Amino acid sequence: MSQFRWPGGAGAVMPAAALGDLLALLWREGFQPVGPTVQDGYLGLDVLHTPADLPQGWTTEADAGWFRLQRSDRAAFFGFNLGQESWKKFLFPPRLPVVTAARQDGLISFAAPARPPTAYALIGVRACELAALAVLDRTLRQGAFRDPDYEARRQAALVVAVNCTESDAACFCASLGTGPAVRGGYDLALTELTGADGHFFLIQAGSAQGERLMAALPVQPVREEQWQQAQAGIAAAARRQTRSLATADLPGLLYERPEHPHWEEVAARCLSCGSCALVCPTCFCFCLEDETDLENKTATRWRLWDVCHNLDHSYIHGGWLRPSRKARYRQWLTHKLAAWLDQFGCLGCTGCGRCLVWCPVAIDLTAELPALRETAPKE
Repeated sequence: MSQFRWPGGAGAVMPAAALGDLLALLWREGFQPVGPTVQDGYLGLDVLHTPADLPQGWTTEADAGWFRLQRSDRAAFFGFNLGQESWKKFLFPPRLPVVTAARQDGLISFAAPARPPTAYALIGVRACELAALAVLDRTLRQGAFRDPDYEARRQAALVVAVNCTESDAACFCASLGTGPAVRGGYDLALTELTGADGHFFLIQAGSAQGERLMAALPVQPVREEQWQQAQAGIAAAARRQTRSLATADLPGLLYERPEHPHWEEVAARCLSCGSCALVCPTCFCFCLEDETDLENKTATRWRLWDVCHNLDHSYIHGGWLRPSRKARYRQWLTHKLAAWLDQFGCLGCTGCGRCLVWCPVAIDLTAELPALRETAPKE
């Protein structure tokens, strides 16, 4: 098989009909493919058995405070942008047993739940989400305090990324350099193209495992015009983005304005519902809860997703560190765009836009930073 060289690795062309071959190959290799699906009008992430499980012929429209899933006149399998769920639900589950205690004959024994990680194949990971996985890796896998469950799940996972050829109004990945083109961290990358020349994918290997899988697929050499069509689609997706996030003055901007009056304006709208953090692909806050059975013989400690917008998240003996909505929203934004840089050497935002789409009152962090830059002296 002759191959066309393009940035990041060797590329080839795969007919759209061979997408089923890829899924079948992943199942045979012991992976459980998971990806976007439409169920009851909802775009979520679930198990994929065949290409029919993908949202073929669907598209999305999204902006601050609203989201719409609707039919498209294209037969594309990935002709939509992001839904509410991110890939962290497979790698950092919302509910996870940590330890179990059992009492028998007056003795108490402790055991960590046995859970060999499911080898997920993440199908359709966009560039901003790929960047989010890299952020989670730095947070949970590469730092001084590693999460062994996340590390095992991430190690077992295979990533099939998809380049974006269109953007929603909420997207701002181009301004952060995290999209719309994928730039590494994947095993396979797809660019879907439809038109007069047919329906096909440009497929690219990003790892030795990806190269091995690609060699087992029915692929053909890439023609120059196909490569140009793919590049033009990705470039058009970047040009269509109207939102941006300027970061040159971070983290100083946020550290120097803790009492800026705009924090009160945001707090007056914020519901402290935590939707922004729950849909964020990089937020990792959690709490621990203990649960006993009805006979009081066994107890399980659970790790549950939590958000810093919750009042009790900052509770310590004697009171709350952040009792006001202002303090909690300020904590969320300052951690994500300032303290994260100090802790992990990167931003906690990758420009996916989910936080502003799924905020019920349409709070938009790309508008909050410009407001903080205006009229406030350093404090």
